[in-house]
Formats: sequence, structure tokens, C-alpha cells
Amino acid sequence: MACARPLISVYSEKGESSGKNVVMPAVFKAPIRPDIVNFVHTNMRKNARQPYAVSELAGHQTSAESWGTGRAVARIPRVRGGGTHRSGQGAFGNMCRGGRMFAPTKTWRRWHRRVNVTQKRYAICSALAASALPALVMSKGHRIEEIPEVPLVVDDKVEGYKKTKEAVLLLKKLKAWNDIKKVYASQRMRAGKGKMRNRRRIQRKGPCIIFNEDNGVTKAFRNIPGITLQNVNKLNLLRLAPGGHMGRFCIWTESAFRKLDDLYGTWRKPSTLKLDYNLPMHKMTNTDLSRILKSQE
Repeated sequence: MACARPLISVYSEKGESSGKNVVMPAVFKAPIRPDIVNFVHTNMRKNARQPYAVSELAGHQTSAESWGTGRAVARIPRVRGGGTHRSGQGAFGNMCRGGRMFAPTKTWRRWHRRVNVTQKRYAICSALAASALPALVMSKGHRIEEIPEVPLVVDDKVEGYKKTKEAVLLLKKLKAWNDIKKVYASQRMRAGKGKMRNRRRIQRKGPCIIFNEDNGVTKAFRNIPGITLQNVNKLNLLRLAPGGHMGRFCIWTESAFRKLDDLYGTWRKPSTLKLDYNLPMHKMTNTDLSRILKSQE
């Protein structure tokens, strides 16, 4: 298992091991909870919604009145008058052509959701832990067959990149360009109404670049399709687990990777950058149930 290794190699701009090693942060051994990740992701996504509603007048802009009983027709209100096909037709009801909908939508619906801070942090810890498991990253669809290591940590010089050609060369040296080629191959037209709503084209997700200081790195990488950039101090679950699915392929800079223990703490010491925060613990120390059941103890 990748997260069981105590040391992670740091790779240079040439795609070779620089000889430096980083201790694996404890957050990569956190419990992987897809239920919490999915719940938090769903509620966070709701906070970007804009209110919508149908017109209050819709379906009621006609003078209709029920004919009452004794006419051998339904008692639904009917359009008054004559001389047109519309007269005598049912109106107002949600079962009528041209009538209003049932329970018309209102702008004061509860659109947004509050999510507990500790729940959001738990979800991010789970997403980070999942990003260290090659099996989960590959099952997400990322092409990481040729990359040297997961998680992938690169030298801090990358944070100073300002040109896209430097970024492209780095990805090719790290054998991560296959994931970008997958993004290029996936670019296609959206199916459905979104084409009319300024969302015509869709594509797969590529690597997520996580840095500590932006000395030009966002400019260098932002124009490469599928790439997402994040500051390690502002990790966002919507980018770490897009669609609520864990296993995003992350490329870390060395300083960002080292900072994770300060941000999320370990099981021996709490976080130094988050007030009173302790890393979530596993419910079971040994997940091999058959071994526990068959043991003589």
C-alpha cells in the first residue's frame, strides 16, 4: 500500500529522484469514508445554486370560472366567452393545458446548506488519503501507469514556473502527460439542454497541482486542459473529489506536502494551524475481519 511507506521521494524538474525524501504525512493514513465525502460534496455543491421560480401569474392570466354541476362535464374552471377554440377549455389546474404547475416554485426555497466544519475537514482528510492509493486513483480514470510514485512530490522550483511550456515539459518528464492526453481525447459536446446554457463542451479531469506559494505556478499550468490548481492552505473538496468521487491524481510541491502535518496534525499531536483539530481515527485497528474471527485470542 502506497500510504504505508514511511518516506516519499522528491522528484526534480527532470523527472528524476532528487535524493531528498519527505516523511509521509499522517493525513494520508486517515479513514477513507466515501459516505462522508459524498454527503459533504452534495451539500457544498448546493451553495452555488441560484434561486429560480415560475411567474406568479403563470396559468392564471385568463378569466375562467367553473360551470358547476349538472352539465355532465368536470367542475374544473373553464375559459369564458365564445368565438374561439379557447372558450370552454379547462384552465388554472395543473392537469389543464395552459394551466399553472402544482405547487409553483418560489425564490424563497431553502437553496443552500450549512455543513459542519469538522465534517468538511473529515471529508478532505478522506479525499487526501484516497489520493495516495494507486488503485483508487486508477479506478477514477487517471492514467498513472508510468508515473514513478503515488503520491507524487516535486521540487519547490516548480512553484516559480511562469511559462506553460515549462509546465508541459515537467508533466512529460514525470510521465503524467498521458493523463492530459486522456483529457484532450475526452473533449466533446455535452448531451442535453446545457448546450443552450453556455456549457457546450465537456472534458475529463486531469491532475490537481497543489502548491504552497504561487510564484507563477498558476499562470504556467492554468491553460493546460483538465489541470486544477490549489493552495495547500485552501484545499477544496469539490476539487479533491470532483463529483463526490475520491481518488484524484494529485501532484504536490515539496513545501505543500511538508505542511500537511501542521495543517491536519497527527494522532500524537493536534494541528498547529487549525484550532482544537485532531485527525480522525480509524474505528478498527485491523480491518481483516476473517483473521479476527478465526483468531484464538
